[in-house]
This record gives sequence, structure tokens and C-alpha cells, in this order.
Amino acid sequence: MMPQLYLGVIILAVFAMAVANAEINVVCEKDSVRITWRISAELVPHAARLFLGNCMSSRLNVLPSGEGEAHFNYKFADCKFKRGMNGKHLLYQNELTYRPHAKSKPAAFVYPIECVYKRPEGWIPPFLNPGSGVSEGRGGLVFHMALLNEQLTGVAKTNVVPLGSFMPIWAAVEQRSHQPLLLLMEECVAATTPQLRPDSQVYPIISNKGCLLESMRGNSVFLPRYHSSAVILYLQSFKFGLGEEVYIHCKLVVWDPEVLDESKKACHYVKENGRWELLDDPFQSSICSCCDSTCHSRSKRWADWGSHGFSHKSVLGPLIIVDPSDSQAQGIPQVSDSQQESPV
Repeated sequence: MMPQLYLGVIILAVFAMAVANAEINVVCEKDSVRITWRISAELVPHAARLFLGNCMSSRLNVLPSGEGEAHFNYKFADCKFKRGMNGKHLLYQNELTYRPHAKSKPAAFVYPIECVYKRPEGWIPPFLNPGSGVSEGRGGLVFHMALLNEQLTGVAKTNVVPLGSFMPIWAAVEQRSHQPLLLLMEECVAATTPQLRPDSQVYPIISNKGCLLESMRGNSVFLPRYHSSAVILYLQSFKFGLGEEVYIHCKLVVWDPEVLDESKKACHYVKENGRWELLDDPFQSSICSCCDSTCHSRSKRWADWGSHGFSHKSVLGPLIIVDPSDSQAQGIPQVSDSQQESPV
């Protein structure tokens, strides 16, 4: 029995080495990918164990040399491609694998596949109109606020967040018949209660009319916008309320995209440059210089807009930030719907 097992290990090792030395050519097209995977003659009889995600090869060509070419021609809607967003780019990711054993065992070879595209102008993620986390403010404006998954492709399926990881917090306002609107997070705090009370302990996240304080303390940033009416706060989780239920309270403000000033802005601190930067126009980052002191309103137009109630208070939670090294954190129950809204 032992000699047979030993021989099996040798054969698998030879196959793994043959796969690792394979040639892989990837061509990213508009909405699909073409992959040619050249394999050794030893692997040709086992070509059925080659996968792109959960898809087998589209066809296999056996060359005169005995080697083979496994072709994978699939659309991004197939094979369990993962779609993500990184700044101004859309990403489609998957893996080529060689699985000599059943799927329950790890693959013997993994090769990452990624196609990167410039995000189309005005592109809006599919979660813009989610079924949860929606409320209507004054002026007929409908606001959304939600915790997104790591890929920024949809609402998170869990509200448990490991300490130090990122919490993508998405907020948006539906424009409907209104003129183009710019959504801003004027103020955000974390609290351990769903309602803020005079005695509530709070942890400031955004203050001073749009200054992201957490970008100085940690690595939090505002992500580049995909539309003026939405913003994503890429918030690094913190120790405040560790292990407890935490709620993010934000004052959302809509404003004229063409008029920015000290009181209507989204600023984060860029450590590499040692200065504050304006999300919507880095060339106007001088607007953010007041983040180190006190920011005042310079525009008279806000008085007119403010009288129409173009602001909204939103609450996101409960979120539970846990320390992965804490064994007690493993038993914390998860809540799938982590979106809650409060009236204006």
C-alpha cells in the first residue's frame, strides 16, 4: 500500500511541475475573456481537471508535439467572475486552476486572471437602488446608506468587521427630477446607541464640515466618485466600541456640484503629501486647509438651499468590530441587514 501511495505522490508532483511550467495567454475583450493554456503531453489526458472558476475548457487542441492547448472563451457573466471597483477602474477577477482531486481538496495549481477596464463615465453600481437602507427626506429626495462588501459590488452580507479592516460605507441620494446634486458627508460620528443622546459617548469620524479625521489617525479615505450623487467612505475600523454594537451617525448634505467652499466639501488627509486633499477637485485643495482649524461658510447660496431642507440624518448599524485575536469574538452573532435610517 505504501509504495503505491508514494508513487501517487511522485506522479502528482510531476503533474504540478508540468502545470507550473505551462504557458498561459490572456486576452481581455469588451465583456469576455479568451485564454489559451498550453499544457504538457503528460497533462493532456487530464485536461478535464483544468478550470476557469467553475468552467471547464471550451475546447482542447492536441498539437503534433503531443502537447495540448486548452482554450477558455467565456463572458464575465459566466464562470463566477468577481466584479470589483478600484478608483476609476472596473475589475473582473477569476482563477485558472488544476484540480486533480475532488473540489473539496485544494487545487494543485492556481493562476490569477484579472481584466481591468476604465470605468465608463456615469457608471452606477447595481446596488444604487437596494431594497434596504432607504428613506425619504424633505424635498422629495430619497437617501440611501449601506455597508458594502470588500469588492464594492453590493451590500455586505455580514455586520461583523475585523479590527483594522476596512468598512466601505456608501451613501447616495436619488436625484429624480432635481438638478444635478453633489452628496457630501458633513459630519459622522460612531456611537454605541442607535439614537444620539446628550450623554452618548461618541467617536468623531468626519467633522469641521467635511474633514475626514480618520484619514489622519489611520488609513481611511474617500474613494473616487462614480457619480456626484453618491460617495463611498472607505473607513478603517477602530477600537471604539470594540465587541459592542456600533452605529455610524452621519449628517448628509446635498449641494450644487459647481460650488464648493469651506463648509461644503469632502476632504481627506494624504499622508504621502502631508496635506489635506479635496475629493472632487484636488486642484482646489486649498479649500481643505481649514481642516486644521475651523471651517466657515463662505457661500450665500447655502442659505437658500438650506431653507428647503437639503440635509438628512442617517444611521448605519449595528456594526460589530471584533479583534480577530480574541477567542470570544468567534461566537458573536451576525446580522445580515446592517442598514438603518432615521428621519430627517
